[in-house]
Amino acid sequence: MSLNILIVDDHPMTVDSYVNLLSDECFDTIEPTFLKEYNCETAYKKIMLLKKQNTKLDFAILDVNLPPYEEFNIANGIDLALIIRKALPSCKILLLTMHTEAFIVNRIVKSIAPDGFISKSEVNFESFPAICKKILMGEMIYSDEIVKSQKKLTHRNLNWDEYDSQILILLSQGVKTVNIPNHIPLSMSSIEKRKANIKSHLLLEKGGDTELINKARQLGLI
Repeated sequence: MSLNILIVDDHPMTVDSYVNLLSDECFDTIEPTFLKEYNCETAYKKIMLLKKQNTKLDFAILDVNLPPYEEFNIANGIDLALIIRKALPSCKILLLTMHTEAFIVNRIVKSIAPDGFISKSEVNFESFPAICKKILMGEMIYSDEIVKSQKKLTHRNLNWDEYDSQILILLSQGVKTVNIPNHIPLSMSSIEKRKANIKSHLLLEKGGDTELINKARQLGLI
């Protein structure tokens, strides 16, 4: 029995560390095949190749912050996870992040529902193989920091959806607010309200679109 595992992180030493940890008798009699990528472009091409070849992908371990593939508007590991969900739906996904802000966690959980979602600050050499093994056995593993963010989300009644993400992306592409209704089915008043809500949750009291986009990029939202 084979096990195909895709690992995507922009630090080659981190990728090799994950491979070593998972190679150390982690899967008993199962022989894993590791596919190692370091950015969104090569990872996307690998995913599409697997789909074209009708080759199964059992497990994807993705860092959220990755060098983008700008030609295809693939900005990070979140976008890669969405692509995997569509192209290879049986694949289990583990996302690793440094950002546990409530709005980021909310977007990921609502749009992807990853099988594993872990704050990098909470994982170590001992826990990482155990987490991966549990996910492959069908458990859903969210780390304590991720769970705490979800609770904060409930308390703050934050409602973040893909329209909010699309507004940020369009602004980052230079689309003016007045033209956003040409791209998404929302009225101008609704867009203005959403922009104000986004600024509030990003704790951005002052500044225009440039400051908003810079803050969103800093937090890995776009």
